[in-house]
Amino acid sequence: MPDSAILLIHCPDRKGIVAAVADFICRHNGNILHADQHQDASLGLFFMRVEWDLGGFDLDLADFAAEFEAIAREFRMRWRLERSSARPKAAIFVSRHDHCLADLLYRHRSGELACHVSLVISNHPDASDLAGFYRVPFHHVPVEPGNREAAEEEQLRLLDAHGIDLVVLARYMQVLSPAFVARYPQRIINVHHSFLPAFSGPRPYHRAFERGVKLIGATSHYVTNDLDEGPIIEQDVVRVSHRDQLEDMVQKGRDLEKVVLARAVRWHALHRILVYANKTVVFD
Repeated sequence: MPDSAILLIHCPDRKGIVAAVADFICRHNGNILHADQHQDASLGLFFMRVEWDLGGFDLDLADFAAEFEAIAREFRMRWRLERSSARPKAAIFVSRHDHCLADLLYRHRSGELACHVSLVISNHPDASDLAGFYRVPFHHVPVEPGNREAAEEEQLRLLDAHGIDLVVLARYMQVLSPAFVARYPQRIINVHHSFLPAFSGPRPYHRAFERGVKLIGATSHYVTNDLDEGPIIEQDVVRVSHRDQLEDMVQKGRDLEKVVLARAVRWHALHRILVYANKTVVFD
């Protein structure tokens, strides 16, 4: 795959944005590989993702901001530039349920995820052997009543030591503090075992079973200080019936959890997500 640059743009909608961006890339001898856009008519906003081959591109990316500033100012853009060859470093947090962890580690080893899984952190020792099988460093950081602050300090020390860019909560059954979340804004992805906003919080499968639902789901989202209220990245559902017992729903739901979390991690690593108004635009 060619080394490419990826520009993500979020600004008020108006004429001429696409033309201005394409012309800028063309003037510097860039060959556009992918381009996608979206308009939110209700809020008057425009979103764009454009990716171009860096072979022959005559502008050093270190100088991109200065050269692009005039266009960004004219269209009041919020933007960021990424490079496809720069793989983010990820840490996976897990508790006792390790199905999402196992799925992510397998996908990582098989090359499906454009990131480096640098370590696994857990408040239980159970997943140590699984991480060891994939040769990923494992760290057991217990979280007991009254020691959450100390536990998070140790977790953050580990993340800093490994230069972590992305935190993935693979059924990590602890609530992160506002201070922790603030360290990784829009860089903490959680999977919730429910089709949010239905059945947020604990024991969603039990509540869904008691309610007699005909569909159950799973949701991946960015973490904010509001529990299970962060911008949704991906969701999926499966049909259930009166014949399904609680254990059947849990089993079916776990398959969904693995898929929606893997998709969210993949799209984040490929720089396909823009966040606004507690929502996301996911460019396919």
